[in-house]
Amino acid sequence: MNKGEMKRLGDYIREVDVRNRDLEVTKLVGLTIDKSFIPSVANVIGTDLSKYKIIRKEQFACSLMQVSRDGKVPIAMLEEREAIMSPTYPVFEVLDTTKLLPQYLMMWFSRKEFDREASFYAVGGVRGSLTWEDFCDMTLPIPPIEQQQKIVSEYEAITRRIRLNEQIIAKLEETAQALYRKMFVDGIDKEHLPDGWRMGTLGEVADYVSEKRNISSFSERTYISTENMLKNKKGITFALSLPSTGKGTVFRKEDILVSNIRPYFKKIWKATFEGCCSNDVLCLRVRKNFDSHLLYYAIERDVFFDYVMAGSNGVKMPRGDKEWIMKYPLVIPNEQSLDYFSQKAHAIDILKMCKRQENNQLTELQSLLLAKIGQ
Repeated sequence: MNKGEMKRLGDYIREVDVRNRDLEVTKLVGLTIDKSFIPSVANVIGTDLSKYKIIRKEQFACSLMQVSRDGKVPIAMLEEREAIMSPTYPVFEVLDTTKLLPQYLMMWFSRKEFDREASFYAVGGVRGSLTWEDFCDMTLPIPPIEQQQKIVSEYEAITRRIRLNEQIIAKLEETAQALYRKMFVDGIDKEHLPDGWRMGTLGEVADYVSEKRNISSFSERTYISTENMLKNKKGITFALSLPSTGKGTVFRKEDILVSNIRPYFKKIWKATFEGCCSNDVLCLRVRKNFDSHLLYYAIERDVFFDYVMAGSNGVKMPRGDKEWIMKYPLVIPNEQSLDYFSQKAHAIDILKMCKRQENNQLTELQSLLLAKIGQ
């Protein structure tokens, strides 16, 4: 598709401003920088929700503030029936879906090139913001509707496969966690443990890794910071950039990384490759008398993060206390039980790794499709 076929975005969309005057819609959502809607956690007690905007299925919301600073335009298309959101967000829809598919438009907004172009236009704006007029003046290729449908179908097929793999990974993690609870939590009397078992602490079975190396010797794919660790034990994503200077902690495969800022986000990952992590990430390495699988499932539980929060310092951005964390109580089983759990968890980890590798490949394929629509 050549540049001569580029069309002005504003000719294909219109702004929508429908308020929740009758309070008929109760689901409140927010918009993330990763271009998705999430249930809002804002305290709305005493807030007049009749002033909030209603957004309906296949309509879009965006934030055009501080685009040049963030390097991204938070923008998403609603896939459910309806919701309400802050009136500060522009809401818009496609004028004619027989000429432009909302799903195709969302694909265009998902491209890195779109964010870069938007950041360029926003440089001259107030506080690096993008005006609605400049947003509408941006251009995109709009092929025949049949071609749009084909592109969208290919993209959505990959997306469904990624989601299926994510569900399988979640089930595998549930299976491993259920095995851990059955063996080391449920029915375990800490005062009368099985023969060869004892109570201990995290500090007895693992150490903090202290080896440092220049971050510049690593890449975005091997650098882990609290920013590219995912909430709620979802692992990691690739970093968008590296710090220009400084040193990080060198981690190895099987090391366990835990974000030490805002522990309630529950960011944890067992390394599947060698790399480097920022100083805000704790790197734990098991000793030879223990097992990384058992340690991971022991501290991946909510009770561990609650414990870390109980000893944390700070209010706005709490940080875990490293000495306190090492005092976390653990059940230390005998060698036979340790080996049994390790074998089972290792088999589960192999399946999880296969699914994650497949998702990485599928995500790269999605990126190729997104790049293709701009050619």
